[in-house]
Parts: sequence; structure tokens; C-alpha cells
Amino acid sequence: MSHLRTPPSGGAHGIDGAAHRGALACEAPTVAVLACGADVAYPSSHQQLFAAIRTRGVLVSESPLGAHPTRPRFLVRNRLIAALSRGTVIVEAAVRSGALNTAGHAVALNRHLAAVPGPVTSEASIGCHRLIRQGRATCVTGPEEVIELMGTMGVDLAPEPRGPVLPRDSLDPDSRRVVEAMPTRIGVGPATIAVAAGVDLDTAISCLGGLAAAGYVERVSRGWRLRPDRPAGG
Repeated sequence: MSHLRTPPSGGAHGIDGAAHRGALACEAPTVAVLACGADVAYPSSHQQLFAAIRTRGVLVSESPLGAHPTRPRFLVRNRLIAALSRGTVIVEAAVRSGALNTAGHAVALNRHLAAVPGPVTSEASIGCHRLIRQGRATCVTGPEEVIELMGTMGVDLAPEPRGPVLPRDSLDPDSRRVVEAMPTRIGVGPATIAVAAGVDLDTAISCLGGLAAAGYVERVSRGWRLRPDRPAGG
């Protein structure tokens, strides 16, 4: 089973369950590490989920059959979750969270540790922010960044995020400076535009002709201005 396609988690409500279901939905195996016997469904509402994991993954437990979960068992099993993968991703963690216990095991085992940032006002993200601030976890914001961190060096690189490509991005540097210096309501003369754009007068006049032909600017009674029907950033 591929380490990158086989997420181990704790089988609990919330993010654990989402991780298991996400793997199963992609027809990938998953590992549920339990704090009880492998024959005990805890939480009981995940009985069908555990049944699905048995068919396409595996249930793991250090506890004997029939054993029920206890708080110490939850903390102990977290080291198995950390050990069974290349790295651990903390999606949410409050100040007191079992996820932080798993993060500590990941660091102790020299595994990759990543954390997803949340709103600074969210109590459920305080633990994530603390891990990132302490330099213990790498900030990740999407699956591509997780794969880059835990995948093959130089191969599984995440694409750099970019904003939308705007029509004016294709303009040459002088034309872009001129169009960004143009007024939107009143017309001004080429000399005023040249000063605002930081180009010489001949360059401003040359750019205005090209921008007018491309539909960026228009000539009015008092000079030049942006066309009012031109979308923002267009």
C-alpha cells in the first residue's frame, strides 16, 4: 500500500472519519488505528465505516478483542498513527487536543509534520498555529502541498499559486504603466499621463495609440481616459 495513498487515522468523528471516507471514495485503502479491540465499533455510529475499511483497508489495534476505549489508550494509539505514515497533517487542534499528542509522536519519530492554518479567531486552530509558529510543523493549504512535503523530492512539486490571468498582463511594460496611470472619469493630456506613468512623452503617445486600438482607452474632449466599459483589471 502506498504511503501517500493510504492515510492512517483514528476512526473518530470529524476529520478522522473524513480522511477514511475520502480514501474509500477514491478507491484507495485506509488504516483505522483504534483505541479499543478491533471487534469493537467506537464510535458506534461508525460501524458501517469500519466495515468498509475492513474490505479495502485494515483495522489496527494494540488492545485485545473486546477491549473498550479509555483515555490512556487513545493517547497511546496516537504513536501508531504517527509511525504508520510518512507524515502527519494536523487539520484542526485546540489548545488541549489529542491531535497535538499525535504531532509530538510524529516529531519524535522524525516524520514530516504539517498543519493547516485557520482563522486567527478560531479556537479549533490554536494548536495548528502554535505548531507553525514554533517551527515544528510546515504550513500546508492543500493536498498538493502535502504531497510535495511527503512525496519524492524534486518530483511531487506543488504548483505555485497564481491569481487569475488578466488581459492587461499581456501588455508590454510601458503600455501597462500607461494604462495603470489613466484616469477613469475625466480626460487628461498625454503629458500628464507621461508624468504619472513615469515614461517620456513620445512613449506615452505611442502607447496611447496602441491602447486605443486594443480598446483600453478612449479619446474625449479634454484628452484621454480609460474606457468606462472596460472591466476592472482588464
